[in-house]
Amino acid sequence: MECYNCGAKLTKEGRCKSCGADVKTYKKILMASNSFYNEGLERANVRNLTGAVESLKKSLQYNKMNTDARNLLGLVYFEMGETVDALSEWVISKSCQKENNAASGYLDEIQNNASRLESINQTIKKYNQALNYCKQDSRDLAVIQLKKVISMNPKLVKGHQLLALLYIQEGKYEHAKKALHNAEKIDANNTITLKYQKEVKQKLRESGSKKQKKEDLISYQSGNETIIMPANFKDNSAWQTILNIIIGVALGVAISMFLLLPNIKQKSKSESNEALKAVNDTLSTKEQTISSLESQVKDLTKQAKEAKESSKGVESKMTSYEQLINAFAAYAAEDMETAGAALEQVKADDLSGNAKTVYDNVYAKVNEQYLSALYKEGYSAYTKGDYPLAIEKLLKVAELDEKYQNGNTVYYLAQSYRRSDNMEQAVVYYRKVLEQSPGTERARVAKVYVDAADREAPAGSGQGQQGAAQPQDGQPQDGQPQDGQPQGDPNQPQ
Repeated sequence: MECYNCGAKLTKEGRCKSCGADVKTYKKILMASNSFYNEGLERANVRNLTGAVESLKKSLQYNKMNTDARNLLGLVYFEMGETVDALSEWVISKSCQKENNAASGYLDEIQNNASRLESINQTIKKYNQALNYCKQDSRDLAVIQLKKVISMNPKLVKGHQLLALLYIQEGKYEHAKKALHNAEKIDANNTITLKYQKEVKQKLRESGSKKQKKEDLISYQSGNETIIMPANFKDNSAWQTILNIIIGVALGVAISMFLLLPNIKQKSKSESNEALKAVNDTLSTKEQTISSLESQVKDLTKQAKEAKESSKGVESKMTSYEQLINAFAAYAAEDMETAGAALEQVKADDLSGNAKTVYDNVYAKVNEQYLSALYKEGYSAYTKGDYPLAIEKLLKVAELDEKYQNGNTVYYLAQSYRRSDNMEQAVVYYRKVLEQSPGTERARVAKVYVDAADREAPAGSGQGQQGAAQPQDGQPQDGQPQDGQPQGDPNQPQ
């Protein structure tokens, strides 16, 4: 025993020889702590674990540094299946005395065994789950869970007690009695166990489960055998024997039928289930086959579409190359019109690098001569009154260059449409004349026809309808100019 003030060893005297501190009360406290420790040790030796816990807790109340009492408390908890409480006590003990402490060995033994730690964790989880089942009034599930808990940790006293309580609630007193007996073997003097045992004994007594009293039986010796029989036993007569046999046979037949019928029904049900399963498997297989075929059809359709598109692309490229060759041949023969017509059918995007270079060179050289030739043919047809041919030639020029010849192309194209009685298209190109050549004679003439078409539009179904009132050639109306070419040579536009 050491002095609480200076740490020196104490003697029987009431004061410390080293520092002179009064240690009488301190000694009494330590002696009380040791006394409760000894009491707890005695109770633990006779498996009164509940009493041992109480004594050891009192010992620690007097002296929390009593590591022997704390280590023993941990062992008692461990024996009762309370592993978490045991580990807590050992950890505290180790923090109070780091060296020469048995708690270190206890902790190492458990912590170094991973499977044992996992088993402890699973036990705690399953016990908590059983408690939840009890709160939800799911007793059957709670019983199953507790059986698993006890199989993993047979020393868990509160597990046996909870299982016994569930059996009591279900009226299974024999099962409860067995569970309480298992709890009693671990903790011999647990008050909860004793209370439940008292309840079970009372219920068993009330249900008349006590054995039949000896005075209700008689026994006699027959040779080397002892015959025990009820006191009011009477021998049956012959007809009663026959009746009993008949009743027994009838009961046997009834029991046989009772046992066989469920098997027959179960067999029939199993056969039906097997047949239904086979049909379902067949249907499932067919559905998978159909799904696979549909997927194949989609893939083939997609491939066919891609092949078709690819063939169209190849065909387009072949056409472009053929027309480029034709254009180059016509250009070499100085047939610019044929070369220009061939170039119109060439798609520049379909050509490769070298072919694109050839196309650009030929197009640059042919385009001007081609446009000039087309324009001359178109204007010549216009002057001769061949308006369809004029529209055909001039329209090609306009598609390539609307501003060709400083706007003469669209002007004569509009005039050709008007003289072909297609005022709707004529107005379209008259408007372009107004946009491209404002302030010219052509623009003045175009404005007259555009204004006339705008005035006539509400009365008809569209601007410039055929049959609408238009200025007559050579006979201007409402101040409209006489039809004719603009001042100057058409080949030398204003």
